[in-house]
Amino acid sequence: MPKRVLEGVVVSNKQSKTVTVLVERRFTHPLFKKTVKQSKKYHAHDEDNKFKVGDIVWIEESRPISKTKRWVVLRSADVSRGSDPAEAKKAG
Repeated sequence: MPKRVLEGVVVSNKQSKTVTVLVERRFTHPLFKKTVKQSKKYHAHDEDNKFKVGDIVWIEESRPISKTKRWVVLRSADVSRGSDPAEAKKAG
């Protein structure tokens, strides 16, 4: 069975080697046919402590690392690609 991969935003990095990632999903309500937003927080393993609050990251399901950690941060989504060139120059 393949491992699940989710995209979310880092909302906390205060713990050592751990980030809290907020994942939002949208779906159509079966009865009311309206689009509903639902969010959930996951604790993910960040070995190098390199992700900051506000980063968009991909997390992958893994073996249990601790009591609450069952996810590993794969990589950061490249946000600067579609942004203003002046901002990209400042960042990189």
